[in-house]
Amino acid sequence: MIRLITVFSIVLCVLGCKSPEARKPVSVKTGSFISASVERNKKRYALEKAQIETLMQEKDSVNFITSANGFWYYYNIKTDTLNTITAKFGDVVNYNYNVKHLNGSVIYSKTELKTQNYVMDKQLLFTGLREGLKILKSGETATFIFPSQKAYGYYGDENKIGTNTPIMCEVTVNKITQTQ
Repeated sequence: MIRLITVFSIVLCVLGCKSPEARKPVSVKTGSFISASVERNKKRYALEKAQIETLMQEKDSVNFITSANGFWYYYNIKTDTLNTITAKFGDVVNYNYNVKHLNGSVIYSKTELKTQNYVMDKQLLFTGLREGLKILKSGETATFIFPSQKAYGYYGDENKIGTNTPIMCEVTVNKITQTQ
């Protein structure tokens, strides 16, 4: 009987001291969601770019400039070359703007949006307009065409601008106040 208890105790110790085995994951994430999202966004951008290029072809009398930041614009009013001051980090820009659909229908008018003061790169503003304000000088007016990712993106403005909506903005810079 003692032998049986001893053998049973040894077997129990050997089996009980086994190292734990790693469990396999229940689900495997392969990154397919991110890959699918990237592909959707590339297709959306290509569609928006085609719409914008069609709009630019319709306005063939206008000289569109392609920005390095991923949007297009043209000057409605361009000041002389002597005025070379553009907004830099921390400068206060006083401006007016409106927001339109690509077909020209007004979403927000200049009177509705009123005159704005923006401290360059220190306040929230959608990406395209922030970059556009850096291009303009005091007294200039330009019309910008922003694809949705440079405008209000996936969420829109949660009011009048829907998801993934490319927009046009006519922006007038009234004054640039430089800071030290």
